[in-house]
Amino acid sequence: MSTVDWVIMCCFLLFVVVYGVWKTKNTKNIDGYIRANRSTPWYVVTLSIMATQASAITFISTPGQAYTDGMRFVQFYLGLPVAMIILSITAVPIFHKLNIYTAYEYLEKRFDLKNRVLGSVLFLTQRGLAAGFTIFAPALILSVLLGWNINYAIFVMGGLVILYTTVGGSIAVNKTHIQQMIIIMTGMITAFVVIISLLPPDISFKDAAFVAGKMGKFNTIDFSFDLNNRYTFWSGLIGGTFLMLSYFGTDQSQVQRYLGGSSIKQSRMGLLANGIVKIPMQFFILFTGAMVFVFFQFVTPPLFFNPVQENKVKSGEYSQQYKELEKQYNNLNKEKQQHIKEMLTSIDAGNGPKTNDAQEKVQNIHKKEIKVRESALLLIKEANPGADTNDTNYIFLNFVIHFLPIGLIGLVLASIISASMSSTSAELNALASTTVIDFYKRLIKKDASESHYLKISKLATVFWGIYAIIFALFANRLGTLIEAVNILGSLVYGTILGIFLVAFYLKKVKGSPTFYAALVAEVAVLYCFLFTKIPFLWYNVIGCLLVIFLSLILNTLVVKQKR
Repeated sequence: MSTVDWVIMCCFLLFVVVYGVWKTKNTKNIDGYIRANRSTPWYVVTLSIMATQASAITFISTPGQAYTDGMRFVQFYLGLPVAMIILSITAVPIFHKLNIYTAYEYLEKRFDLKNRVLGSVLFLTQRGLAAGFTIFAPALILSVLLGWNINYAIFVMGGLVILYTTVGGSIAVNKTHIQQMIIIMTGMITAFVVIISLLPPDISFKDAAFVAGKMGKFNTIDFSFDLNNRYTFWSGLIGGTFLMLSYFGTDQSQVQRYLGGSSIKQSRMGLLANGIVKIPMQFFILFTGAMVFVFFQFVTPPLFFNPVQENKVKSGEYSQQYKELEKQYNNLNKEKQQHIKEMLTSIDAGNGPKTNDAQEKVQNIHKKEIKVRESALLLIKEANPGADTNDTNYIFLNFVIHFLPIGLIGLVLASIISASMSSTSAELNALASTTVIDFYKRLIKKDASESHYLKISKLATVFWGIYAIIFALFANRLGTLIEAVNILGSLVYGTILGIFLVAFYLKKVKGSPTFYAALVAEVAVLYCFLFTKIPFLWYNVIGCLLVIFLSLILNTLVVKQKR
């Protein structure tokens, strides 16, 4: 990477940290630290919600997801607009009128202390681990660029975010999210334009779209009702709605963003705008990944996208065997390029039979490439038994570093790292808020001064930052980051959502039946994860519905016993 790129990337990251610290150094009370003094306008709420959700995982792993699996992941977000409407009608006015700091305070007001503690514990467990993923993603970039051990990069990235989040709290998060979202979208749009411009002169944008479609990358909507298929229209609409309701309605990292809205109207507008903008944004990022795939049909890609692991096998006893596989891979790619051009010529001529014949040849060669890659992965494992052989998270990063022009590399990498900082800062702030409000202030020290709670909030931020860093050290072993972080959330989100839906709508159901129903539901979800092949989006439906039905049954039994 050139000096210009280093200067652009480092200057922006330094600006974010310094700006966040400087603009919020005078935060003096717990309300400002947690809810930004409830002064946030709707557009900042929207940007902050999006920045919290759109971590570096989104911009590193999502294009790689489209590269390997096509665009069907976009179905994951189909339930988002539905969830935003429901939450705007129900959760927003309730939370605002109660003047609460965390979503879990409401559970005690509606039920009892044990439900509040259960909701808080489920959130802290899941979100603390998820913060590790958002620290790991940009550390991946630093490790590739600098040749650092990934663990050193994790400590550097985690330390930067802990610094400005600890100093400024929620105000720092909101202030920096605006700048971060601007640079994030600028970087991604720029990368997309460059991808299209780097295609061969005789390959138009229309041709690129045909190639992506013929090779199965535009598999955006699947209407089949197949429980073994992870991403379908139905899993996205039904399971996605439940997941998004839980994430935006009960996860403090998101709830805290609109609790700081200056009014119910401003918070509602912020949520609804997010529901409108998020799906097109994710579609664009996935489409960018599909175009990276097309680009690498005309430029031979690496046999393995993780340069650290590839260098290890090339410098060891399996070097010659690996180079032979690279030669096979390159020859196959050149042969495939010829058939792709034949396919495009046939499409332009309207010759269906020749198009199908060329497409079949392309697919057959692609299958051969996959087999060569599988042989390469075996060599990598032989050379280093502890190696991570999933390189999906490195695909877009490889393109950025090796093919973008000087100056743009620094811009795009700054946008990706910025995305991580924005998401992690919001998560740490929410984790600290829940720790202080739902545990420390409620159970340990109820009547301390504002300055005392502010100090404890900052210490809690540091604690959760360290916790996330520790988990990040193990994140590399969990495969595709964008899937892993959503699977992790789905293990608890259904249960939490069930508790809140009972609280909102089933006014006759008491605290104890809900609490025990939630425990049983959580065990059932973990059983599905460990012992079945049910796709993770359905965990949210299963957990939620079990809480609702079991709480109704248990509550009926309790009422009968009292009679």
